[in-house]
Amino acid sequence: MTDTRGPQPQYEGYATGPLPGEREPAPGPSGPYHPPQAYEAPGGGTQGGQQRPGGTLGGAQGMGGAQATRKPRTGARTTPRTRKARLRVAKADPWSVMKVSFLLSIALGICTVVAAAVLWMVMDAMGVFETVGGTISEATGSNESNGFDLQSFLSLPRVLIFTSVIAVIDVVLATALATLGAFIYNLSAGFVGGVELTLAEDE
Repeated sequence: MTDTRGPQPQYEGYATGPLPGEREPAPGPSGPYHPPQAYEAPGGGTQGGQQRPGGTLGGAQGMGGAQATRKPRTGARTTPRTRKARLRVAKADPWSVMKVSFLLSIALGICTVVAAAVLWMVMDAMGVFETVGGTISEATGSNESNGFDLQSFLSLPRVLIFTSVIAVIDVVLATALATLGAFIYNLSAGFVGGVELTLAEDE
């Protein structure tokens, strides 16, 4: 076949120039490739495939400022919820009840003895025993006897001994009654289920 198109023009730049793999890199600072962005980053960023001065740093600062100035929604209310637990005392250990009641009874007995001693000293300092004792002596006395001596009868050692005896009896009775109460509670809890308690968390 014969080519009838005639002589074709040759492109000088394409024919005589180097191939794409043989071209020298363009002069200028080399850096990572940044693709073009549809929206400009706040405070800088890239535009048109070219990085603007301070773009990355400005974008990070812009995002940080946006997060820092973000405010909570005013319409939403945060109501604190108080957690509650409903529990039931199903059984009381009689041994533990006896120990606790014994210690509490001893403490109460000591307080009773100390209170009695303090009260006696206060009344003696005020002259109550002397006044009341004189009145009783005159009322019960006669020509042969002086009457009833209240001050010798209500002396401090005798008052402390009497109060200590009362405290010991109180310790024994309170311990026995508390232990018996624990047994009675366990029997009644087996029928009715025990005492129910509702515990709430402190706000």
